[in-house]
Parts: sequence; C-alpha cells; structure tokens
Amino acid sequence: MDPLASFKEEQKLRWAHFAPLGVFSAVPAARLVKFAGVKAGQRVLDVACGTGVVAVTAARSGAQVSGIDLTPHLLEFARENSRIAEVEVDWRQGDVEALPYQDAGFDVVLSQYGHMFAPRPEVAVAEMLRVLKPGGILAFSTWPPEFFVGRGFLLAGAYLPPLPAGIAPPPLWGVPEIIRQRLGSAVSRIEFDVGRMTIPALSPQHFRAMIERTAGPIVRLVETLSASDPEKLAEFRRQYEALAAEYFEENQMRQDYLMTRAVKIKESP
Repeated sequence: MDPLASFKEEQKLRWAHFAPLGVFSAVPAARLVKFAGVKAGQRVLDVACGTGVVAVTAARSGAQVSGIDLTPHLLEFARENSRIAEVEVDWRQGDVEALPYQDAGFDVVLSQYGHMFAPRPEVAVAEMLRVLKPGGILAFSTWPPEFFVGRGFLLAGAYLPPLPAGIAPPPLWGVPEIIRQRLGSAVSRIEFDVGRMTIPALSPQHFRAMIERTAGPIVRLVETLSASDPEKLAEFRRQYEALAAEYFEENQMRQDYLMTRAVKIKESP
C-alpha cells in the first residue's frame, strides 16, 4: 500500500473511536449551520460528517442533506441520530478527496472539524468546490494552532513519526491567512468568526484519559508508545495534562474554534 493510501486507512481506523465526543459538538454544529445561512429546501453536503451532528441539524431546518465520512463505524451513529431526529439524510461512506457527487450539486457545503484531516488540502478544497454550485456557500469549523485543540495536536505530533511527504498538519486549517491561500480565487466574501465548545470533565487528567480513547491522532500515539516507549508516553501525558490545565475551569474544558464562510465565485457567462 502506498503511503497516502496507508495514511487514509489508518485515519479510517483511528477515528472509529470518536463517537463519544460527537454529542459535545452538537452546539457548535448549530452555530455552523446558522453561520452558513442554511435554508429550507437547499441542497446541503456535510463533509467528513462523523456522527452526523451538522447534517441532522441542517436537515431539521428543512434542507435536503447528504453526509459523507471516511469511517463506516461513525456512519452507523449518524444513521441512528437521523432516525431518532426523524429527518432524512443521504448517508454515504467516502473520501473528501474523491467526493461521489456530481459537479455543482449542492447549494451549501459544510464541514465541522472534519475536512481538515484530509491529507492534501488542495485536493479537498478542489473537491468541495467542485460539488458546490456557483454562488453557493462553503462553510467550515477548524481548530486553530494557538488554541487548546490545535496546541494538543501539535504536542502529539512531536511524539509521533513525521507525517508522510505531501501531507499537511491539520492545525494549519485554523490559520486565516492559510485558509485564504487554499481557497484562492475560486471564492469571494471570505468571513471568519470564533466560537467556543466546552466539554465537562472532573480534571485535566480525566479529560486526557477521554481524549486518549476517542481522538484519532491521540489514539494512535497511545497505541504506538504503550508498546515501544512507556516512559515517553508518560512524559506526553504530563505535558498534555499541563496544557489542559490552562483551559480547565469549573469542571469544563474550554475549546475555541474558527469558523470560515465563503461564496463560490459564479462562472463567467
């Protein structure tokens, strides 16, 4: 298997543990749907949909929604969430770098903390814009490198082998200047906003233990170092807990994120 395919297969496996975190992203999902201006009757795609919190929220507003994710296990939770909410969503298993949809098929394309883990940003951007109609809205939420989640991923990266050549670190998707570069001249009216997600926890240590069981890169780190270097794993845990303590207050973890909204430029007549 080539390095890119191997990387994607590992992503698919590691993020299968994410479901317990899905409920905490429900409030940010509503904010993203509102930020994008989703309306009843619009055709909406939720890219890297995970447990479907964005897709279900958009469907409840009356939109015609599709959701796609690389990990089949998460789609099981997504299907159950839409069943309970009594909304119709077209769920599919697939890759943001090769979306199985026709050109210009959607009025709005959304992604909440998902597309940023695609290995090649330029390919992911091209695909999301390809399936978006001219004049349509692209909106997504990402983790900036200067806030807690981004700092946590950067810390984990220091304990893991380097990413394969050509694969970009996910926290770069939280830098407005880089976002502008990646979207390029294909969009106009780029807007940014910052939101906050809070997660209950009894201590930084409790939060670290939960993340070790659910967040893809951290799951990988723990599995790797548990077998090869327990002392290095212990040092990572100390550093991660110290970082978490900076954002822990009143039994809550404070996690700030960036929202981006842009309009796909209409094609010339």
